[in-house]
Amino acid sequence: MDVVFLVGRLIVGAYYLINAANHILQVKALSGYAQSKGVPTPRIAVLGSGVLLLVGGLSILTGYYPLIGILALVIFFLPVTFIMHAYWKIQDPMMRTIEMVNFMKNLALMGSALMFLAIPQPWPYRLF
Repeated sequence: MDVVFLVGRLIVGAYYLINAANHILQVKALSGYAQSKGVPTPRIAVLGSGVLLLVGGLSILTGYYPLIGILALVIFFLPVTFIMHAYWKIQDPMMRTIEMVNFMKNLALMGSALMFLAIPQPWPYRLF
């Protein structure tokens, strides 16, 4: 089971790292989207959220201080889920559906991140 847990960590960690890179490399486009949702200082918010994703992804991938990585992910997901994907505020049915899918996805990802806290530490096959 340790190998299966490692494979899962690699997949989940890579997912967060890819999204972190997207936040950092696509800051202009994502800042515009954040601004359209009423986020104050959208550029800083996008870069900050990218850093949180980076910390969370690296922590899960390497097994290094998983509590800090999970905390970073929860800090990312709480505002992003409820501010950026507030589907209940959207009138257009197609956009409402898209935002609802993203809202639910984020809730599920946050829940899965919290489940990592149930894994006894130190994690097997950690790098540090």
